[in-house]
Amino acid sequence: MKHYIANLSETDQAIGQQLVELIDSHLSFTESKIWHAHPVWFIDGNPIVGFSKQKAGMRLMFWSGADFEEPALKVRGDKFKDASIFYTSVSEINTDDLKRWLQKSETIQWDYKNLIKRKGVLVRL
Repeated sequence: MKHYIANLSETDQAIGQQLVELIDSHLSFTESKIWHAHPVWFIDGNPIVGFSKQKAGMRLMFWSGADFEEPALKVRGDKFKDASIFYTSVSEINTDDLKRWLQKSETIQWDYKNLIKRKGVLVRL
């Protein structure tokens, strides 16, 4: 994680560090690692939340976020159940919203871990 964040701009480093601290404090039981070149947190091998630097800003993505029923999270596609929010400064991070989304990420999950075995078919856990 530290290496990923160290390679970001100063503003993005601050956003990334804030996200890591909040995610780690609320999902302390999860496994976190660099996966597909960006930080991702997993429950029992299933990806639930991660972030990455993109043109629009720092993208915080919840793999099952489309089912969170949270208007601030934008659904990206039709095939998968992901939803995201973009941040361009630390001040945009609403910690109450983020805590609520992290809590939902524990209870609302689609089985991405076995997506290949199921030939692209998602199943709700």
